Amino acid sequence: MKRRHVFSTPDIRQARHAVEIAHRAGLPYACIFLIARSDIELAQIPDARKTADTDFMPAAIRGAGYGGAAGFLAAGAVAIVLAPLDLALIGIMLAGFGAGALVGCWASALVGSPVPDPVRRKFENEIEAGHVLVVIDCEDALHERADPQLKRLGAVRLNYDAPSVMA
Repeated sequence: MKRRHVFSTPDIRQARHAVEIAHRAGLPYACIFLIARSDIELAQIPDARKTADTDFMPAAIRGAGYGGAAGFLAAGAVAIVLAPLDLALIGIMLAGFGAGALVGCWASALVGSPVPDPVRRKFENEIEAGHVLVVIDCEDALHERADPQLKRLGAVRLNYDAPSVMA
């Protein structure tokens, strides 16, 4: 399972150095992201190094699950009422599940899109102070190789160790 560790660097120069050190330790570039104040991100961080900065995908996934369950239960209640009409109960319930999942996914994604991701929310003060966060999103074995090297560089490991959202 992938886990996310976050390191703080004082500026973009040291953050870029941290990216190269992590890559030389065996991490693919796709596992290394940078988070910074918007003016720094826009001017100095390539899109490939930026992490998704909203709760869009996790919210959509949760919405699909909850909406599907609600639609399945609602369709089940309707199917019980309509049972004397000899309609296909399973078909009604599956249609309800599908409709609920679609509506739940759509509504939750809309609500979740303006919500910043957890790293950005937790370390808002670090970001506003001009620090650049280096987010390492990889397997534990790669963390064991890269984390000590990042600390030697002077990157400060922040109190964040969580499973990846899309692991």
